[in-house]
Formats: sequence, structure tokens, C-alpha cells
Amino acid sequence: MRYFDFTLTPEDGAIHPVDRAIAETGAISRISLMHIDALGDGTGVLLYRLEGNSEILVPDIGDHPDVISYDLLDADDEEFHLYLHIEPGNPAGALMMLAEKYALMIDTPIDFTRRGALRLTVIGAHDMVKGAIEELPDDISVNIEQVGSYTPDRQDTLSELTERQLEVFRKAVELGYYEIPRKATHEDIAERLECAPSTVDEHLRKAESRVLRTLVG
Repeated sequence: MRYFDFTLTPEDGAIHPVDRAIAETGAISRISLMHIDALGDGTGVLLYRLEGNSEILVPDIGDHPDVISYDLLDADDEEFHLYLHIEPGNPAGALMMLAEKYALMIDTPIDFTRRGALRLTVIGAHDMVKGAIEELPDDISVNIEQVGSYTPDRQDTLSELTERQLEVFRKAVELGYYEIPRKATHEDIAERLECAPSTVDEHLRKAESRVLRTLVG
């Protein structure tokens, strides 16, 4: 098994008509997709992490023809979560069909870059990932950033981290986040990785938890 770090860039900057509606809401920024799943009836489930004024988003989302149901979590905070049950739509539908066809695992969260691209890690056999890439829709460009062996059974400390957590963890070390006094902040790391500071915070907390848990058995 191998892991593949991708950047996927939809032609119009969105993976679904509802995603496009969110992106076009000027007061909202997409941070990450915390969960994504395709259901047996063709509909999909998304859990977004968003930043901005949730009150501006609600009327548009509630009236969107592709939204079956939705729910806001932490709606009073500047950063909040949005649960969506949505009708089939592309290119998200095509991407999920390829993941199912080639038995690929998609690591989450999937981060949005400032340019609207998606940064994600896919886990699977090399030939299967290659086949999925060859069948990507024409309106999605792909950039492979990193490839490596996926070894979940290894017992060394860093192997406990997902590739995304390891990337953020290494960048934090590189920039001096763990030095005393600290030489970098979440904002500094986020700027280098083109993601939100809250995403850096989440990945670092998970990475630190897993490393400490491994060290103390």
C-alpha cells in the first residue's frame, strides 16, 4: 500500500453545486472537509469546517435545491461546522465513484487552499491510484506532491501520524514552533502550508496526542 498526497484543483473552484454556493458567499471561507461520504442512494454527506458569519450562509444553504438537510454546529463561533446531506453532483460524485471503484481510502480532513484547491491524502495500491488518476474528470487538474509507503503496523513514533499530521508536525519543528522561546506561531505555519491556523492547531494537537500516547505506551 502507498500513500499519495494530492492537490486537486476543480476548474471552477468547487466540487459540487452546494460547495460552489458556499465559495461564492463572500463572508465565508472554506477551511476543510472533516468528513465526506457517498451513500447507497447516490446522495452524499459532507461535514465542513468554515470560517466567517454563519448567519449569512444559512438562507442560501437552506434554499439550495441540492440540499436535502443541513445542520450548523458551533454556529456562534467565528469558526463553525456545517453538516450537509446533498443530492448527487459533480465533480464530487465522480471522485467518490473512482474511490469506490479502485478501493481507495481518503484521509480526512481534506484541506482547502487559499486558491480553492483541495489538499488530500489517498491510500491504496499504486496501480489502483494510477487508474483513478487516469479517469479523473477533465475539469479537475491534479498535482502529486508526495508518495510513500503506507505502513500502519510499524511501531515507531512518527508512523502513528497520518501524512497530513506529519507534514504539519515537521513544518512546526522546522520553523521553531517547539523551541524555547517559540520562533513560530500557528499563523506562521499556516502561511507556509497555505491552510488556516485552526487547521494547523487541529493537526498539531492530534499529532502531539498520538506521539505522547506512543511514548508512554
